[in-house]
Amino acid sequence: MKKIYILIPIYNDWESVSKLINEINFCIKDLEAEFSIIVVNDASNTQQKINLENADHLKNIKIINMKENRGHGRCIATGLKYIHEKIDYDYVIPMDGDGEDRPEEIIEFMNLIKKFTNKPIVGKRVKRTEKLIFRICYELHKLITLTFTGKSIKFGNYTCLPKSTVEKMINEKATWNSFSGSLIKIEKDLIETPSIRGERYFGPSKMSFFNLLKHSLSIISVFRKTVLIRSALFIIVYILLIKSNASILTSIPLLLLLVMIYSISSLALRENMDEFDKALSNIDNIDTIK
Repeated sequence: MKKIYILIPIYNDWESVSKLINEINFCIKDLEAEFSIIVVNDASNTQQKINLENADHLKNIKIINMKENRGHGRCIATGLKYIHEKIDYDYVIPMDGDGEDRPEEIIEFMNLIKKFTNKPIVGKRVKRTEKLIFRICYELHKLITLTFTGKSIKFGNYTCLPKSTVEKMINEKATWNSFSGSLIKIEKDLIETPSIRGERYFGPSKMSFFNLLKHSLSIISVFRKTVLIRSALFIIVYILLIKSNASILTSIPLLLLLVMIYSISSLALRENMDEFDKALSNIDNIDTIK
């Protein structure tokens, strides 16, 4: 029987993660696999409280409490490292703890595991439920990423990763900076399954425009060599086109591009393998819920 660990990063949102665990327990009841849950608590400043109605279909539930807040992506990276180094497992399913990654889609992950052995599976986002302005910004994020990297990234954290992929990810420094960027860098053969973005269980989304922009640039920074080549070609062609009509207005695209390159270079510094290797030292304690 396959051993599946569901990895959930969280910051303060205890009400949502409680509901999520209850729904996961219901959704997996007929699946032939052993499921456990690892919650990575990113140094929340509210009281920890998990309310479980029933967890009879879950083998283990643990909460890894971090000493310092490191951010959503690095919580996932730390969780992957912990599971790989400390636990016997076959697959890891990272997912958001707010309900936007729908637990019923785990069923399709399990169906695909039977068909594609030891292949990483990603939830390809085909429909979103956020407000129009966010959806527009998200489409721009995908377009910018595709333009500068040549990579079409239509998935987030919600994936199903075999042990072989997890091992590659914890040995790839880009994972410390961008989960999806790292995954598409190390794995060329990703199995896609349609994933409909759910609605948050409680409260507004924490993904602001600034956070989405940072997320987009973090992915792009993983492929910075390609970005620099494409940017250089763009600059050369653009200068040739505008040289007879150069002005402050026509120089704006070049200035924006230079700002983006600087931002990408700064974010690339987050790819710190030494920090990633020491990620588990940021664990304060581990609570066993079940």
